[in-house]
Amino acid sequence: MASPLEKVAPWGRSFEEYRDLFRLENADLDRAILGVGDGPASFNAELTRRGGTVVSADPLYRFSPADIRRRIDRARPGIEAELLANLEGYRWDYHGSVGDLIESRRVAMDAFLEDLEAGESPGRYVAAELPRLPFADDAFDLALISHLLFSYSGRLSPEFHLQAAAEAARVAREVRIFPLLELEGLPAHDVAPVWEWLEGQGWTVTVEEVAYELQPGGNRMLRARSTPS
Repeated sequence: MASPLEKVAPWGRSFEEYRDLFRLENADLDRAILGVGDGPASFNAELTRRGGTVVSADPLYRFSPADIRRRIDRARPGIEAELLANLEGYRWDYHGSVGDLIESRRVAMDAFLEDLEAGESPGRYVAAELPRLPFADDAFDLALISHLLFSYSGRLSPEFHLQAAAEAARVAREVRIFPLLELEGLPAHDVAPVWEWLEGQGWTVTVEEVAYELQPGGNRMLRARSTPS
């Protein structure tokens, strides 16, 4: 059976974007971090160069760097065209322009592709996907989920969202999910059930404003922290 994430376009974000998406402080960068659905982001490559501990999990990593580059090249024209056709549907305070955004992402994805093979042997890049991850309980201090849960509400079922949130909570002691909007810019209807489930497990759940906003209103993340035993 095909993965429900098979049609997600590979599109990577930079280290600085990750810092702003998830309100990552310097102390957070010293923790053991899992990036779920990182795709061709450069966060892993750049944090590793800075001495951090990070693992990225994504089904994309089963492909070779050359195959991933071809997939990126196929996805880019459609993404760029969608942005240009809907300029007023986005905020440009952060990136400045479509050209600036595309160039930032190109640099990030090039950095990822250069790092991928070197990072596979030590296990920094793992071909895996929600709702099942090949990691031990509490293997990480912090799990980051960018543009996957909630973004694909309506495409990924409510059951998937709950199973995925439960799995992230199993492998990490803190989970941050960004954004809380669907791809179309509407408030994601799967946020409330996930929030309620996490609170029901004794987790502290908050919604926090972040310094990144491309979709109008898309400047909030869900932050869930386990209660120390």
